[in-house]
Amino acid sequence: MKLGLSLGYWGKGQPPGQAEQLALAEELGYDSVWTAEAYGSDALTPLAWLGASTSRIKLGTGIVQMSARTPTATAMAAMTLDHLSGGRVLLGLGVSGPQVVEGWYGQPYPRPLARTREYFEVLRQTIARERVEHDGAQIQIPYVDKYGMKSTGLGKALRSTLHPVRDQIPLLLAAEGPKNIALSAEIADGWLPFFYSPWDADFAHTALEEGFARRAPERLPRDQFEIACPVQVIVSDDLEAAADWIRPFIALYVGGMGAKGANFHFDAVARLGYEEVCAKIQDLYLEGRKDEATAAVPLDLVEKIALIGPKEKIRDDLAAWSESVVTTLMVGGDADTLRMMAELVL
Repeated sequence: MKLGLSLGYWGKGQPPGQAEQLALAEELGYDSVWTAEAYGSDALTPLAWLGASTSRIKLGTGIVQMSARTPTATAMAAMTLDHLSGGRVLLGLGVSGPQVVEGWYGQPYPRPLARTREYFEVLRQTIARERVEHDGAQIQIPYVDKYGMKSTGLGKALRSTLHPVRDQIPLLLAAEGPKNIALSAEIADGWLPFFYSPWDADFAHTALEEGFARRAPERLPRDQFEIACPVQVIVSDDLEAAADWIRPFIALYVGGMGAKGANFHFDAVARLGYEEVCAKIQDLYLEGRKDEATAAVPLDLVEKIALIGPKEKIRDDLAAWSESVVTTLMVGGDADTLRMMAELVL
């Protein structure tokens, strides 16, 4: 199993110490570094800025929002960064949810799986420097009359003027639901899970098998399929105190990151055996009782999706992760935490 450094979102600005974190991670042998975007800082710019000071570590987006850019624009950015980094890009993508897609990016959300399939097809054409032509239900290149918007009829199929470093940049799909997980195994080069637990993974494994059964022979072989999972690490002799660092994160995603009935994070945690707990967290959160929602997150749920406790417990819990389908643990933390994880995993 490999380690990745998770840098996550920005708040008021770039979190202090990221360059030092990244330098240490590369020195310790971490395989990759991952950035994120939603409706604030973007995922690609920090990779270009921080990646310039590195020489080996892979540069991953976890994730690029598909609604933020056309597939050709995403491919252009990834190909450019691949040149600047000497072929180190891992392009993680996701569809997000309707609140962000429609509320921030101003794009329609319906039929996200079909759009993902089309998006990946155009990405692969573009990166392989083929002439880009796609006549899909949601993506048309060259553009044609659709949704009442008239075309000039002058659009022409184009080929990238930039020659790629690699014929294909690895494409990883962020997915939580069974159909989307299956789609990652069918069309992508890797899967980016969220709220995955090695102790309750049967539904995910079933979905992966369904997707692999439909996988085209020209895709990367199954034994090279990457599964990079974010896992929070809190070292402490006090389990409850360690869990308190993670409870607000779970409460936010289960309770507030999506409308009631359309929250995919809620569904992912509920599948781990916590449907009643999730309902309680969501109700409290949407009522504005965020502290109570946070307190409703049970310790055993935190332990299923995170690594918490003293070093010895974390070492023991890592056994389940090592035996799982996960190939890369994406972790963050201070220098001591990064060193500990390198000692235990690498």
